Amino acid sequence: MKNYILKDENAVYFESGFSCDNVLFLRLGSEGFFITDPRYSTEAKECVKSNIEVIEARDLHKQAREIIRKSKINKLFFNPSDLTYGDFLGLNKKLNIELTPKKEFSKQMRIIKTDEEIAILKEAVRLGREGFKTLGEVLRVGQGLSEKEIHYRAKECMSFKGEYDLSFDPITAINENAAKPHALPTAKNLKKDDLLLIDAGLKYKRYCSDRTVTLSFDDGLDIENREQKFKNKKWQEIYDIVLKAQRNAIEKARIGMRASEIDALTRSVIEKAGYGKYFVHSTGHGVGLDIHEYPTISAKSDVIIEENMVFTIEPGIYLDGDMGVRIEDMVVMRGGRAEVM
Repeated sequence: MKNYILKDENAVYFESGFSCDNVLFLRLGSEGFFITDPRYSTEAKECVKSNIEVIEARDLHKQAREIIRKSKINKLFFNPSDLTYGDFLGLNKKLNIELTPKKEFSKQMRIIKTDEEIAILKEAVRLGREGFKTLGEVLRVGQGLSEKEIHYRAKECMSFKGEYDLSFDPITAINENAAKPHALPTAKNLKKDDLLLIDAGLKYKRYCSDRTVTLSFDDGLDIENREQKFKNKKWQEIYDIVLKAQRNAIEKARIGMRASEIDALTRSVIEKAGYGKYFVHSTGHGVGLDIHEYPTISAKSDVIIEENMVFTIEPGIYLDGDMGVRIEDMVVMRGGRAEVM
């Protein structure tokens, strides 16, 4: 694609090396234009890539229209989930070009990560693991903490007390609340032998990490150990099935597979065990500047998996009113197969 406009902060950052909350980015052939207001223009001039022109403007739409007119292009692509209807009207005002919607084209451009991006993502994952370890120390004496208190502690630990931004608001769910894949924290208190699900991540240089642990709250609490032991036999059965499903996908995922085939590697294990209808989401999603990127690892995805793609593998089983288990790690496709980051 040669001619397009962006507003989304992460999409703009990918193009220019800088972003802010009031920007329009134009790519017209080999030329790039970062249009922003006086609050951000000085820093933008210091931070954007050298081949991109920073333009200060009070009316971003008017400035964009002037640049587009001078370029004499006849078609400009935009992401319909990026620009608002107001943006569309502002850009299209007295502008005789074809504004063409193309869904999530920036994410498509970012689907294969560079070696530099993978190094940053690996550091994000490493820091995320350290955050989980710190949270594990808190939980060792966590009996009586509510889901809301654990949620607060998770934010504190995962951000290293504010040093890093979070990838998303953490999920902290006990027993039956863990049956909700995106559970909101409640006043429910943590007791001995409870099941606790925690989904959290942080950002390093704007790139996200994402990890989910499901653990048994007992005297031997180990947040890092995937071999969790539950006193409740049913919970143990479910946990072992989910772990087997995740490991099956990690071990067998290969370059050249369709994303749907990787989804089948987790789903088939869970279906064979009789819990297929309780696996209610896709196997995974790409991770990068956004917490949800391409490729989508789902039963409907025909995307061919390629070297340097990064995504999660996170099967789950959710039994309403009882419990839920999800086990999630990020992987990068390297040397033809999945490498846990």
